Amino acid sequence: MLHFKHLLSALALASGTCMGQDLGTGIDRANMDLTAKPGTNFFQYAGGGWMAAHPLDAEHARYGHFNQLNETNQERLRQIILDLSATPSETGTLEQKIGGLYRLAMDSARLNAEGATPIRPLLSQIRGAKNKKELFVVQSTLSHHGVAGWISSYCGADEKNAKQNIVQIGQPQLSLGQRDYYVDDDAAMEDIRKAFVKYVADLFRLVGDDDAAAQQKAAAVMALETRQAEANYSAVQLRNPEANYHKMTYAELLSEYPGIDWSTYFLLEGYPAFTEVVVGQREPLHALEALWQEASLEDLKAFAEFRLIDDAASYLSDDFRQLSFSFYGTTLQGSEQDRPRWKRAVSTIDRVLGEAVGKIYVERFFPESSKVRMKELVNQLAIALGERIDAQSWMSEETKLKAHEKLSTFYVKIGYPDEWTDYSSLHIDESKSFYSNLLAAAAWHTDDHIAKHANKPVNRDEWLMTPQTINAYYNPTTNEICFPAGILQPPFFNPEADDAANYGAIGVVIGHEMTHGFDDQGCKYDKDGNLNNWWTAEDAARFKERTDMMINYFNGLEALPGLPCNGALTVGENLADHGGLMVAHQAFHNAMKTQPLATADGFTPDQRFFLSYGLIWANNIREESIRQLTKSDPHSLGCWRVNGALPHIDAWYKAFGIRKSDPLYLNPKHRVAVW
Repeated sequence: MLHFKHLLSALALASGTCMGQDLGTGIDRANMDLTAKPGTNFFQYAGGGWMAAHPLDAEHARYGHFNQLNETNQERLRQIILDLSATPSETGTLEQKIGGLYRLAMDSARLNAEGATPIRPLLSQIRGAKNKKELFVVQSTLSHHGVAGWISSYCGADEKNAKQNIVQIGQPQLSLGQRDYYVDDDAAMEDIRKAFVKYVADLFRLVGDDDAAAQQKAAAVMALETRQAEANYSAVQLRNPEANYHKMTYAELLSEYPGIDWSTYFLLEGYPAFTEVVVGQREPLHALEALWQEASLEDLKAFAEFRLIDDAASYLSDDFRQLSFSFYGTTLQGSEQDRPRWKRAVSTIDRVLGEAVGKIYVERFFPESSKVRMKELVNQLAIALGERIDAQSWMSEETKLKAHEKLSTFYVKIGYPDEWTDYSSLHIDESKSFYSNLLAAAAWHTDDHIAKHANKPVNRDEWLMTPQTINAYYNPTTNEICFPAGILQPPFFNPEADDAANYGAIGVVIGHEMTHGFDDQGCKYDKDGNLNNWWTAEDAARFKERTDMMINYFNGLEALPGLPCNGALTVGENLADHGGLMVAHQAFHNAMKTQPLATADGFTPDQRFFLSYGLIWANNIREESIRQLTKSDPHSLGCWRVNGALPHIDAWYKAFGIRKSDPLYLNPKHRVAVW
C-alpha cells in the first residue's frame, strides 16, 4: 500500500540510521578478517570480522549495515511516536494521528477479535458484482484505496517534456513481482509457484471458503497471473527508457485499448480530465484486454478477492499475518521469524506519516554541521567528476561539453526538504479498524499525489524519500541527486573520521548517484531531464562497448551454483559503483594535495579508502534472498559490489599489491574503463 512509481536510481533497498563514535581513521581492525587475502576475497578481508560478529538471526534474511542501521532507526522512530502519543491529544492533531495509528497497530486483542471482519464488506462488493463492468467499478474503487488490481498508473514527469507531469500507465502488477517467477522452469521457481498457490488457497480458507472453493480460486489466480506474466516485460526490458515510452492523446488511448474501461478507472481513481497520457508497455496492456474479455467472471472475481485479502493480511488478525509472512517472508526471502509487532507498527507509521515523524527525526538526530560538510563533499565530487570527464580519451569534445553542462545543472538535496508534507486533511479514526484506517490513508495519499501532479508542472523541490531513509537516489527527469539525513551517519558518513574513510564511503555514494546521470539509462537524459540523445554516434558506440563489457563480466559471475548474476539487469548500478569509486578516489587525492594523510592504524590512505568502501557492503544473506534479489534487484549483491567492482579499479591493485596470481586479478584489457 501507499506506493507510487518513480523513475529513479537508488543506492540500495533499505532504510535506517545509527549514531557513531569517534573512530579516528574510521578503520576498526575488528571489522576485518586479516586471515583473508585482499586479492582473493576483498569482501571477506574488509568486512569478515563484522560479518562474523553479526550472524543472521531468525528475523533477518539479510543482515548488513543497512539492516543494523535500520534497527537503530526503528528504535528512534518508536521513541518519537511514543513521545508524541504519551498524553491524550485532541482529535485531528498530528499527535492524535500518529498515536492513534500506533495504538491501532499494537492492539493485538482487538485485531484478533476482528479477524476478517474489516474486509468482509469489501469482499461482499466483489462477490456481488453481476457482471464484469460492475466488477471493474469495484476494483477501480479499491485501487484508489491502495489495493493493487490489474491497472497501474501514476502522475510523473513526461520524459520528453520533463518540466511537465503527465498521467502514466504501466504494465499490470504481479503478486510475485517479476515475470521470471511465473515462466522460469527451474526447480526453485516451480517450488515457489506451488507455495504461492497454497498460500492463496489458505487465504481463501481463512475468509470462510471451503477447501474445494479455495483450491479452485487459487488455481484461477495463478492461471490469470501466469497468463499476464507471459506478456509482461522482463526487468531487463523495463530498463530501456525509449522502449517504455509511448505518448498518446486520451482519445488515442481509448481507441487503441477499447477493451479497458478507462473513463471509469480514471474517474474512480480520482484523476481530473486530461488530454495526454504515456503508456509504458503496450503489449502487456493488450494482453490484459484479452485476458479481461476471455476470463470468466468468477475467475476475475477470485483474482480481485485475493488481491484484497493479500493486501489486508498483514494488518488483520495474527492468523492472516502469519500466512502472509510465511510466504513472503520465509518462502521468498528465507526469514525464519516475523518482526515484532512494534517494528511493524513503526514501519506503517513511517509509510503513512513519514515526513511528520521525519521532521522530528531531523531535529533530534541530524546536526546542521553534517549538512554543511556534505555540501563540501558534493562540491569536491562534482569537481572530480568533471576532471574524469575531461580525462576520457574515448569521449569527443562535443560530448564532453554536453556532459559538463549536465553536471553543472545537477540539483542537490541534502538532509531534508525545505517544505514538509501537510497531513492536516488526513484523518485517523480509532473507532474504526486498523485496516480501514490504512485504506483511508492510502486514498488520501492517492488524492494528494494526483492533486500535486496531475496537469501540473514538475515540482523540483519535492522529495522522493523521507529524511530518515538510509539511502540516496538520482532522478533523471529532474537531474537531481538526493542524500537524506538517514544515510549521513557512520559507517557511510563520519564527521569524526578522516578523509580516507569518508571519501571511501559517503564519497563513493555521492559519486555513485552522480554517475547515474551518465549510466546506460541516465546518459539518455539531457541536462533538462528530457529523454533526448545528446551523444555523438561514435561516442555512443564506444560507451556501449564499455557497457557490454560490464554486462559480460557480471554475467560470468554466479550468485548461487547454477544461478548466474544478471549483468544486463544490474549494469546501471554496476556502472554507478564503478564511477563512484573512480570519482571519489580522484576527489580524495585532490583533497590530499592540501591536507595530506599518512599511514595510520597500519594502512595507507588509499588502503583505508578501499577498506571503508568494502565495509559498507558487508552482510550475511540467506539463499532464498540471494535468489530473489538476483531475479529482481537492479543492484548486485553486496559481495559483488566489492569483489566484482574493485577488480576494474587500477588504484585498488596498487594499494594492496594485487598480483596476477591472485584470484580477483583481472587482465587490464578486460577491465571496464568508463570514468
